[in-house]
Amino acid sequence: MFWFNMSQNATADARLFLAAVPDAEASARIQQLGQTLKRAHRFSGRLIDPDRLHISLLFLGEPSEYMVRIACEAAADVRVPPFEVRFDRSASFQGRPGNWPFVLVGDDGLDGVRSLRRALGATLARKGLKRLARREFTPHITLLYAERSVDEYPIAPIRWTVNEFVLIHSMRGHTHLARWALRS
Repeated sequence: MFWFNMSQNATADARLFLAAVPDAEASARIQQLGQTLKRAHRFSGRLIDPDRLHISLLFLGEPSEYMVRIACEAAADVRVPPFEVRFDRSASFQGRPGNWPFVLVGDDGLDGVRSLRRALGATLARKGLKRLARREFTPHITLLYAERSVDEYPIAPIRWTVNEFVLIHSMRGHTHLARWALRS
């Protein structure tokens, strides 16, 4: 376990969430694809840094020692075997004018992510946090924030095996506070 000091980490911009992160090889492929798509669409937005690429699973809100403790307890109870993810399209999500998330999405290739999220939601609900997993969920990886939207477009699939998930503290970068191996 670790110690999380809120007095040193609290800001209005700080967020806490659970996520699956691509391995180094997948991150490099995603970054290369992002550069290609950015040029093709003539986007001026900055690509997400490779060490910040992730699939958000559950947003936990502003960091607190309580939320970190509950998230860690719940995550330790999750039993999901490793699984492959496959992203096969790029798309724009609705955003603020001039700030459209440009993302990678997929369909059947993301069933494992959906299962992991359900398992996390169930364990968090048992800890008293039922509201966290009720929202609609579209697994995705954000590549950049663009000045305009574009139509969905097929891409050569990006795949990797998800072997773990992490608790991320986001504030001027991502800090991985804890990680859990996937297992049956």
